[in-house]
Amino acid sequence: MTRGIRRCSLASVNARVATAAEVDLVTEIISLAFAEDPVWVRALGGEDRPAEELSGFWRIFVQGALRYPWVWLWNGGEAASIWIPPGGTELSEVQEEEFGELATTLLSDEAASYLAAVVQAFDANHPRDEPHYYLSLLGTHPAHRGRGVGMALLAENLARVDDEGMPAFLESSNPANDHRYARLGFAPIGEVQLPDNGPVVTTMWRAAHTG
Repeated sequence: MTRGIRRCSLASVNARVATAAEVDLVTEIISLAFAEDPVWVRALGGEDRPAEELSGFWRIFVQGALRYPWVWLWNGGEAASIWIPPGGTELSEVQEEEFGELATTLLSDEAASYLAAVVQAFDANHPRDEPHYYLSLLGTHPAHRGRGVGMALLAENLARVDDEGMPAFLESSNPANDHRYARLGFAPIGEVQLPDNGPVVTTMWRAAHTG
């Protein structure tokens, strides 16, 4: 069994913590990365909605995560990862209200209800028995796909998680990525069937690595 992920010199140079001033950059990366995601396309109102129109949703999640020093960028913005550390929350109470208000403003009643049901399904299937790092979002800017920067960023993040001897959890909203996560030590622990016969999300856990 792998006992941890060794940082390569390239990752050590290029992975850095995002600052609050880079909220727009991180939001842009995530918005574009998830513009064709099978779960979030449906949850945010359908394929006809442009990414920039929906960026407000992602911005709230980015702002929520920036309360912690666990929002990461690869170099100049090729990829971004958003983590919630043990004991943290994705959004503050105020941000949860902002998210609900934005859904009411931008989406139809039916779409807003579906989005709320998706969020509830994720929350209901989130493990709570053991403190862990939660990979909320990981995305590569479309202009830099195919270079492995997203997985390199994730590997660097996991090396830091290993330094703390902590497990990690994620939800894979795109089955095409499952094998990539498996190569870094994640294993499936369940599935979330989203409402109205929506996509199936795989929940994945990575046990704590030490040494």
